[in-house]
Amino acid sequence: MEVRILLSAENDLQGGYDFYEKQSLGLGDYFYDTLYFEIGLLQRTAGIHSKRGNLFRVMSKKFPYRIYYQISDFMVYVRAVLDARQDPSKIQQREKKEQQRF
Repeated sequence: MEVRILLSAENDLQGGYDFYEKQSLGLGDYFYDTLYFEIGLLQRTAGIHSKRGNLFRVMSKKFPYRIYYQISDFMVYVRAVLDARQDPSKIQQREKKEQQRF
């Protein structure tokens, strides 16, 4: 399967990069590399993760971020990459928003 990262998820990744880069120079690059690697793994593992509504989600192994994706026509669409430490109601709002776009 081919993996595509939607603009909403790219914006989430940029926000994570900015946050970690402020913590320590170079940590943002490590965040990007790690999350892009984990997203790339979806080529082989898409569909085996837990489902929240009509979106699959998988937790990053190194950072407290969840990757939300959908599968359609042999394509994996990464819709969001959310910080799992934020207010749960914000996460639920974003999940709902992304599910409505589906």
